[in-house]
Amino acid sequence: MSDEEFDLLDELYFVQPFEYLQSSLGWEDELILKTLDSLYQKGMIKCLTQPDDERFDVVNIVQEGKNLFFLATKKGLMAHNTL
Repeated sequence: MSDEEFDLLDELYFVQPFEYLQSSLGWEDELILKTLDSLYQKGMIKCLTQPDDERFDVVNIVQEGKNLFFLATKKGLMAHNTL
């Protein structure tokens, strides 16, 4: 897991919108989206359209990520906590 992935997962113990990640991390949008996509591909985060509305289809985070909410999965939390 990269440093960016670790830092981003640290923010996703609770459902968070993209805007929160922007303000909390202070990264450029491209880096946030790239890191979210990497975590999503590894099954470490899930995407939601609203705080209680999970997406179960395949999500293109680069295109849709700015309008979504994110949450670490059990797999992501376990990986984050073992480092």
